[in-house]
Amino acid sequence: MSSQETPEEKLPAGQDTAYGAVRVADEKNPFADPGLPPHEPRVQDIDERAAKRSERTVALLFTLSMLATVGFIASFVRIPVDASVYIFPLGHISALNFALGMTLGVALFAIGAGAVHWARTLMSDHEIADERHPVSASPEVREQVMDDFRQGAKESVLGRRKLIRNTMFGALALFPLSGVVLLRDLGPLPGTSLRHTLWAKGKLLINMNTNEPMRPSDIIVGSLTFAKPEGLDEHEHGFLNEIAKAALMIVRIQPEDIKDKRELEWSHEGIVAYSKICTHVGCPISLYEQQTHHALCPCHQSTFDLSDGARVIFGPAGHALPQLRIGVNDEGYLEALGDFEEPVGPAFWERG
Repeated sequence: MSSQETPEEKLPAGQDTAYGAVRVADEKNPFADPGLPPHEPRVQDIDERAAKRSERTVALLFTLSMLATVGFIASFVRIPVDASVYIFPLGHISALNFALGMTLGVALFAIGAGAVHWARTLMSDHEIADERHPVSASPEVREQVMDDFRQGAKESVLGRRKLIRNTMFGALALFPLSGVVLLRDLGPLPGTSLRHTLWAKGKLLINMNTNEPMRPSDIIVGSLTFAKPEGLDEHEHGFLNEIAKAALMIVRIQPEDIKDKRELEWSHEGIVAYSKICTHVGCPISLYEQQTHHALCPCHQSTFDLSDGARVIFGPAGHALPQLRIGVNDEGYLEALGDFEEPVGPAFWERG
């Protein structure tokens, strides 16, 4: 129903002409209402073949969106991160970024273009003027709203144009997979890598300063030495990730001063090896007070008693430093007798 056909009894009080009809400006109403132009039918309204062409066009756009989404996923999985491609006039650019940008852009554009073309060529284009009403609607108004909704659903031809409906649902259902695939870029799942380090039975303790294996005689009472596992080269790829878990803090305490029974059993002649990584936020511990046997993290002042199982005696750290069980091999060098029995560093969700 056009605005010119609005019944006069539904017009606001004092308005004696149909809403949208042309009015002449006067002192009370200086802005003339130009009215609405008469409705002109589109070719799709009178020619079913033209309507079918529009339907196929919309379906083609939605199908193109689905294919572009599949292309996005395939590009993400198959194209190497370091691959490049020459695109004039951009030059050499990342092949992965170009493929992802193009396919994602096409997928979004095709959905939008299909929806716009559908609305412009197949949905009803009659302009309807609706008057303002009080907030509380009467039963008659509510019934009218439902009638309008049903009429709009009918005029959208969604039920009759099944090809459009099915391809639109397919495009909308498939497109969110692009976001799901992007979650892969968060990195590989850690698995049990956080629970294990390079330490294993028979691995020699290598002095971080000299890069030489350590003998018990190299460590005097009250000293603090840092060690790494045998075979870990600082020039190798991934060194920082591994040393962040495997770095050791070596101190020598008189055996009679060691309070914790397990600490004494896991030591060698008073030489104890603890993780250098603070259990608060992972800072490297580097301060040691030989009279009290306290190790201090310089970041947030967490303090650990190395003579009593490295338990926390001050600060925000949540648990003691993990201890590495050590011994001496046949050649007289200090070696690990296994890996840490608990994850090193800060607590994480699967600690237990």
